[in-house]
Amino acid sequence: MKHIILIGCFVAVSFNGLSQSFFSNTQESHQGKIFLYWGWNRGWYSKSDISFAGDNYNFRLDRVVAKDRQTHFDPSIYLNPGRATIPQYDFRIGYYFKKNLSLSFGFDHMKYVVQQGQHVKLSGHIAETGTPYDGSYSHSDVVIQPGFLQLEHTNGLNYLNLELRHLNEIADFNKVKINLVEGVGAGGLYPKTDATVLGYDRNDEWHWSGFGIDALVGVNVEFFKYFFVQSEIKGGFIDMPDIRITSVKSDQGKQHFFFSQLNVVFGANINLLTKGKD
Repeated sequence: MKHIILIGCFVAVSFNGLSQSFFSNTQESHQGKIFLYWGWNRGWYSKSDISFAGDNYNFRLDRVVAKDRQTHFDPSIYLNPGRATIPQYDFRIGYYFKKNLSLSFGFDHMKYVVQQGQHVKLSGHIAETGTPYDGSYSHSDVVIQPGFLQLEHTNGLNYLNLELRHLNEIADFNKVKINLVEGVGAGGLYPKTDATVLGYDRNDEWHWSGFGIDALVGVNVEFFKYFFVQSEIKGGFIDMPDIRITSVKSDQGKQHFFFSQLNVVFGANINLLTKGKD
């Protein structure tokens, strides 16, 4: 519930900010500029009902807990271009097509790990798997553990999205400016899911699994017009009705949940025009 309330606040603040910002008279136009950034995220997820279907099983687990997986900070990983995709990261490139309004494409590389050892409710049937879990169930207690289920979107929970963003200047210290960022977006989920269900061989392919929507607010600190550091609070909803879970392509998982992110990113502005419009 706290995630749902949190995401609701994000969406309300973002839409409110967008409606007000369009009437703001900022000191500088960004029209004609490209921006790009790279950074890292921390993620949180609401509990999720997850369904699994195959030739010998069709069952649902209720209110499953999952967490992100942070990579321990190591400069040789985080600051090494050859290993920079190992941690949870965010990449975005966008274009200001209006004074302070941009359209951007982003890649949010999150990680989603179902926690082992948790007790959940199981409903459905399992048959001829050669495991102790064969049987019929109706809201029965089960422990998620190896041999029954291991499920991770760790390479990762990849959210590819388009966002409409507004940048509103709130303070100008000559060479340093502070801006408020608001935005909304939508996109697709392209995870590489690491799942072991009832001992079946796992699938190891990237696969379009669903869609997501998001809203965000952030603070942008711009230096010398060209460089910036930005902190974002982002949240939304993800629905994945087609998750690859085993080596059998007809086997399928599905789930939906709310997510929230705290992003810290570093970026640059590139002016494509000789002189920006005011």
